[in-house]
Amino acid sequence: MNFLGYRRPDGRVGTRNYVGIISTVVCANEVAKGIADKVSGAVAFTHQQGCCQTPPDLNRVTETLCGLGCNPNLAAVLLIGLGCEGTEMPTVQKAVAACGKPVQTLFIQELGGAAKTTAEGMLIAQEMAIQASRLKPQECDGGDIVLGLKCGSSDTTSGLAANPALGVVVEHLVAENAVVILGEVTEFIGAEHILAAQAKDQATGDKILALVERMENRVKAMGVDMRGGQPTPGNIAGGLTTIEEKSLGAIAKVGNAVVQEVYEYGQAPGVKGLVVMDSPGREPEILTGLAAAGCNLIAFTTGRGAPQGFPFVPVIKITGNEKTWNHLRDHMDLSVHQVMDGKESLGQAGTRIYEAIETVASGTRTKAEISGYVQAMDIYVTGPVI
Repeated sequence: MNFLGYRRPDGRVGTRNYVGIISTVVCANEVAKGIADKVSGAVAFTHQQGCCQTPPDLNRVTETLCGLGCNPNLAAVLLIGLGCEGTEMPTVQKAVAACGKPVQTLFIQELGGAAKTTAEGMLIAQEMAIQASRLKPQECDGGDIVLGLKCGSSDTTSGLAANPALGVVVEHLVAENAVVILGEVTEFIGAEHILAAQAKDQATGDKILALVERMENRVKAMGVDMRGGQPTPGNIAGGLTTIEEKSLGAIAKVGNAVVQEVYEYGQAPGVKGLVVMDSPGREPEILTGLAAAGCNLIAFTTGRGAPQGFPFVPVIKITGNEKTWNHLRDHMDLSVHQVMDGKESLGQAGTRIYEAIETVASGTRTKAEISGYVQAMDIYVTGPVI
């Protein structure tokens, strides 16, 4: 694979060149978005966390914001806080600065309100955008790709066409020294032993099994089981009858690639190849986790048609359902429904997905980017609001 990307001071490569306006707490969301809306080349990341949470969750939010700020698709970062939040703004600022990119901070309470902060932020973001526009893309290869994997609004075509076709791509990218991140631990359940058997060694496989056990225990602690939540009503309407059936289709996204390591939510991988990341299946949280882990692209398979993208990481939507392709064209980037018709092999479909990843990495915009369907993001936390 060859593409034009933006090599950052820390050596990582961006497929995009945005100025990131990142809210550090839910109370600052409106200001962050207000700034981004007024500055071409700027994008906002907003979420619902950052205050009145237990210390483990506040640490999780802070660490995730650090990862988001360091994502290579951002050339510069402006952090917007309220001034009394529980997240650690100085920690985030220090982490982003350590990546070698420009970073500044603003607090709404210190500046005297939303209007003054928005005005000041616009001036800062404008200058950052000017500097970012002077950066030139360079020739990059497959080893510079960090691809996140996601499947959502799945149906029977997901496990039979879109996911295994993507698995072919993952095998090729791993051979090219790329990093590929698989999340959605809830969608390993019932097939976790198969995925664990693909791990490089017993210890790594045991980590996969431990993630699933931890996720199951979280559900059990509520005194319920997963039915109604996983599979979702839409999954069931699409022909998936059990979580095991859904999981068998979900893990097909990695083909026969070997799992090299297992990471916590939003943690940047320290190895090349296929890795597993703790995360739920819901789009707002897993897409954020993948971006925080450093993904510069995300491949998202969907049977019935999930529309979500991400503010600064391009999300390529792939469907194996011909009806979805024809009915939801403003959200779908690629269809492999020909596999279901017997008119295309998984290898041929995989080649088309690979080529789409290559062109998007060089700047071709996805449907989610074009439509602006990228706002409904959040950070994965496990404790209560207190």
